[in-house]
Amino acid sequence: MHFLSEVLENYIESNSEAEPKVLRQLRRETHLKVIQPRMISGHFQGRFLSILSKIVRPKNILEIGTYTGYSAICLAEGLSQDGRLYTIEVNEELCAIQQKYFIKSGFENHIQPYIGDALDLIPNMDVVFDLIFIDAEKKNYDAYFEACIKKTRPGSVILSDNVLWSGKVVEQVDSTDKTTQALLRYNQKLQSDPRVETVLLPIRDGLTLSRVL
Repeated sequence: MHFLSEVLENYIESNSEAEPKVLRQLRRETHLKVIQPRMISGHFQGRFLSILSKIVRPKNILEIGTYTGYSAICLAEGLSQDGRLYTIEVNEELCAIQQKYFIKSGFENHIQPYIGDALDLIPNMDVVFDLIFIDAEKKNYDAYFEACIKKTRPGSVILSDNVLWSGKVVEQVDSTDKTTQALLRYNQKLQSDPRVETVLLPIRDGLTLSRVL
């Protein structure tokens, strides 16, 4: 998942905005108590999400894949004063840690968590989103994107995480590796889709930024 040396990653983090205390605590608790803690966004990517959200200054944010809530808190930092973040997670067991840190962050009144399948929930949301973060089941990325873009406006930003998939997208793909195959198709789709302009950033495990036209 990491394409830079540990020395360079440490240098990048030390020359970026410091990780807020509440997020350091959440990252530590995630690593101590939750399976697959590497799924958490982490310091550098989290600060990128935060500053991008502050630039966009969104009224409405949609996140697909809450996990323990780290990225949701980062994104919420840029919400407009009356803004709201809608975040969807399929694993109900993570609700307690999410809520604990949403409260500690001070954003609990701006975050609306949902438990369930994003593809069932999104069509029923009567909201136009300024910023969307897709970070859930990779084989569903195309379906997530299609559901999301119907809820955007020109200028909305759609972020897609893990699009380099530990570098597997540039390796020989096994015929049974459906996830990598799906991401290869998705990356090509975004690059050529006339509805968006896209840049793929080598941040952590790959983060695509698409602007709706």
